[in-house]
Amino acid sequence: MIIQTNSWKVTFSVYRLCWWFFSNKLILVIIRNSLSQVYRQGLQAIPLSVDLWLHYINFLKETLDSNNPETDAKIKSVFEHAVLAAGTDFRSDRLWETYINWESDRGNLEEVTAIYDRILGIPTQLYSHHFQRFRDHVQNHLPKDLISPEDFINLRQELASTNEHFDNDGTPRNDLAAKIDINDPARIVSEIENMRHRIIEVRQEIYNHNENEVSRRWAFEEGIKRPYFHVKPLEKAQLKNWKDYLDFEIENGTLERVVVLFERCLVACALYEDFWIKYAKYMENHSNEGVRHVFSRACTVHLSKKPMVHLLWAAFEEQQGNINEARRILKTLEESVPGLAMVRLRRVSLERRHGNIDEAEFLLQDAIKNSKTPNESSFYAVKLARLLFKVEKSLPKARKVLVEAIDIDKITFCNVLTHWIISNDFILLPYTMLCTAGLSKTNATSPWKPKCKLLTRLGI
Repeated sequence: MIIQTNSWKVTFSVYRLCWWFFSNKLILVIIRNSLSQVYRQGLQAIPLSVDLWLHYINFLKETLDSNNPETDAKIKSVFEHAVLAAGTDFRSDRLWETYINWESDRGNLEEVTAIYDRILGIPTQLYSHHFQRFRDHVQNHLPKDLISPEDFINLRQELASTNEHFDNDGTPRNDLAAKIDINDPARIVSEIENMRHRIIEVRQEIYNHNENEVSRRWAFEEGIKRPYFHVKPLEKAQLKNWKDYLDFEIENGTLERVVVLFERCLVACALYEDFWIKYAKYMENHSNEGVRHVFSRACTVHLSKKPMVHLLWAAFEEQQGNINEARRILKTLEESVPGLAMVRLRRVSLERRHGNIDEAEFLLQDAIKNSKTPNESSFYAVKLARLLFKVEKSLPKARKVLVEAIDIDKITFCNVLTHWIISNDFILLPYTMLCTAGLSKTNATSPWKPKCKLLTRLGI
């Protein structure tokens, strides 16, 4: 399958979470020497994709010059980026095993031990398999090859009480100072076995704690039936499982684990704004930039036409004092999904709160002018009249707007305006005026609504 340059860019911008798109070897991208760039863009979009990381690493192994001394450093750097990005994923075992095998093939046994020290403390699906492989790793090699020289000396001193080559105070005797050949198993078999036992024993405590953490998460992991992105909706049971899992991790886990779980969730649930909003609210307690990053990804990539997440993003930016950014977000949303009254009214309220009354009035007049139906025009006319009366304190201007609206749409106003109460030049526009135009009197709701709806009605 051949994908032209422009088609590839469009596909990438829409389906960023389809990792197979980036890794499928049938795809030929017509950009010479740019396959590495495609992988990097894919990993930037889906850093938790173990499959994509492994494909990228295999690609580097096949294309980099094995005789170049910098090749191993390059691949190791990619491995480190991979485990930092996706290594705490519950299903990241293949990535860790590949990293361990790569270091082992190069004879870097000390590095292999260091990798095991990291993975043995991370709850993953094959946690017990990793510990068994670690035991084999220790049993099949000499301790001096498994740990750093400093750790090796410290370990021998720790075992001094049972090692005949040490004094009681743990000070090496002359035979150690003379650098006894510890490769002679006939002389130090007991010491080697003791060291192996101690190396495993220390990690056993970490493993036991990790086993408990895995058991607490196992039921949630079993409930994840579709961890990948798909345009088809998820079943209610899976959505509930994700929600419960997130609540559990927020209560019991670390910031890193919560963030990783949110990122995993938002691969499968990328089209559900509730999870994006939950993520942003969680990040409010940790990082404003993190909140901004979550909202930006949600609104610009996955939920460009979902109003609620945009409105919350605009409110967040306004709270941070970024008024122009809040304006831009609301304006972009209205251009993307024109005709939403809540967005236009949110823009009006934003301008009113910051003293731009002329702009707020202009937005409502523009909404009246561009209304597609008489009902819509009447709705905005009521809003404009209220703004003129409540904020500008101009009763004549408010009355003029209403009179003009009534002349244009008498039927709607007969249905909407259940009554006007005029007393001392005060006009009460009841809640029924703010309901959908055309609401009959029998279905009209009482003007005495809860405080939150009253505040919304007054534009506060």
